Amino acid sequence: MSLTTVISPAPWRLPRARVIFSALGLLIGGLMVLPLIWLVMRAAQADMAQVIGMLTRPRTLQLLINTGLLVVSTLALATAMALPLAWLVSRTDLPGRRLINVLAVIPLAVPGYVMAYALIGLSGNFGFMNQVFGVTIPRLQGLPGATIALALYTFPYIYLNLRAAFAGLDQSLEEAARALGATPREVFFRVTLPHLMPGLMAGWLVVGLYVIGDFGAVALMRFEVFSYAIYIQYSAAFDRVYAAWLALMLIVIALSVVWWESRLREGAHFARTGSGAGAARRQLALPRAGQALGWAFAALVVLASIGLPIAVLSFWMVRLDDLPGVLPELFRAFSQSLSVAAPAALLAAAMALPVAVLAVRYPSPLSTLINRLAFVGYAIPALAFALAFVFFSLHGARFLYQTHLLLVTVYALSFLALALGPIRSALYQARPSVEESARALGHGPLSVFARVTLPTIRPGVIAGMVLVFVIAMKELPIAFLLAPTGFRPLAITMFSRTSEGMLMEAAPYAAAIMAFSALFVGFVLRHDKKS
Repeated sequence: MSLTTVISPAPWRLPRARVIFSALGLLIGGLMVLPLIWLVMRAAQADMAQVIGMLTRPRTLQLLINTGLLVVSTLALATAMALPLAWLVSRTDLPGRRLINVLAVIPLAVPGYVMAYALIGLSGNFGFMNQVFGVTIPRLQGLPGATIALALYTFPYIYLNLRAAFAGLDQSLEEAARALGATPREVFFRVTLPHLMPGLMAGWLVVGLYVIGDFGAVALMRFEVFSYAIYIQYSAAFDRVYAAWLALMLIVIALSVVWWESRLREGAHFARTGSGAGAARRQLALPRAGQALGWAFAALVVLASIGLPIAVLSFWMVRLDDLPGVLPELFRAFSQSLSVAAPAALLAAAMALPVAVLAVRYPSPLSTLINRLAFVGYAIPALAFALAFVFFSLHGARFLYQTHLLLVTVYALSFLALALGPIRSALYQARPSVEESARALGHGPLSVFARVTLPTIRPGVIAGMVLVFVIAMKELPIAFLLAPTGFRPLAITMFSRTSEGMLMEAAPYAAAIMAFSALFVGFVLRHDKKS
């Protein structure tokens, strides 16, 4: 007769621990969707005739067209920059590829509204081009201005996905196509591009969702899309029911983009199915003319995305008469940004922990539902998400309206997905055997989590907190709708002064935002170096 030792697959797989984590996960999921219910209730206050009138207004149709044009044009321009750069870095022997790789990611430190500030400061009689080179250029605004500002900021997201796709592509497939007589053009469009599509669509999804919900760049460029119209309708109190319906339409558009992206990926297979080993990675040897063109293209992208904002900011900064006198107000704005970004990062990590535990240690339909709810705040445009909390606090919890607590909570919920990713990955890599040993020594499930699991996944927790902290430091639309009276963080101060034409006074705040955004870029580059 043999003895069989049964070991629990998880150190706290007990009803009490599972109930605790499930209850916390359901609470977080409820916080995520409850305000959206209030938004629907607020929109439903209009009668059907009023709703039909709202949805069929020529202005609503124009907002829909403008939003679609902005997304398509931004994706096209960003892809036109990202795809050649990814190819040069991944597939050629271009000298200085590592430097180009770093420079291609640095534009993530320049938020869209700061890039719009740089483009505005470039033009006009008192702009950078006229004062330095004596060339007056008209102010960029409308669709072209918004497209350029957003594309220069977002193209690194597409670049990172494409570079990873190039690295994972089996080059033997391309060699087989060439051996069968396909021209280089046919190889690219019939073999290479289809295998790049998953990475390309992933980048498009991130950029598309950002563009749909962007407020700062489109507002500074005076281009009316859904997010800008929502803010105008709400802040001016013209028609808040109409603002609620615009927010719902924006949410539907964003979720439709997510749904279509997932549908396009269904049933797609891009791995080689034949026998044998894949071909070793080979770099295309570029002639001198090709190297010159490659560096010229890379230099153009870098100068536009990094050199432009640095040059314009430096131009306006040196013209400040009393820079030391600005420092106290700058420090005050920084302190206010810090007062919400730091606690939001802590709260997001605290919320992500039970969701990650449920997803990794207790996989079930309930944990899957909670895990998906955790991404709602990130998938929904920030302005619409914030507006939902405005209606919720006004009608369901008035004591929260315009408080730091509400602003911190909304930040944490909106960026919860950023904290969840690294924590969940760290949990997958944590060894259950160590936790089982602690459980065998008599520690309870929660004690094992606090004393064994949490120290093990600390790098993932810190990474998630860093991501949330840096994003919250430069967040604009949520702060605009939910900020307490007199609350003027870096983003609001910089945006307000730029929109009023005070480019010189806005420069220190824009520079501070870029400096803190560089933390995010540093994290991306460090992670990229390790991977």
